[in-house]
Amino acid sequence: MNIHASSVWIGMLLTACGSMALGVEKPISQMDLPPAVQKAAAEQSHGATVRRFVQDVEGGRMEYEMELLVRGHSKDLTFAPDGRLLEVEEQVDLEKLAPAVQSALRSSAGKGNIQKVESITKEGKLVAYEAQVLIHGRHREIQTGANGERLAKNE
Repeated sequence: MNIHASSVWIGMLLTACGSMALGVEKPISQMDLPPAVQKAAAEQSHGATVRRFVQDVEGGRMEYEMELLVRGHSKDLTFAPDGRLLEVEEQVDLEKLAPAVQSALRSSAGKGNIQKVESITKEGKLVAYEAQVLIHGRHREIQTGANGERLAKNE
């Protein structure tokens, strides 16, 4: 193999590995979900409007996401290929959160405008709140712990 071919091969390999590490979402149909995920998704979506399904790789693991609209708010569920519910992100009303959480999010947002807040639940436990903030025409996400505490890393 010549140097040029080796460089191309290494570049392709790094791109593939980078995509797996960063997570690349791919919209898929419900019929393309593994059977266990189809069953779990059907159980979790009663009374909701399914917006879409996504296949994603996070940390080298395959995951499946279902985006829902429930009584006017968003709810995203992440499943393992075996159908286990890994994570739920659900839109919440900032004004109904504990004062410490409101304060932490507003402080982190600074002069930005908080557009949307979601609770993040992993394996049945509330672990954080995430806010989408608009500042100077740009969107960014901020997080705080379930009780308003600073997180060591984002969830």
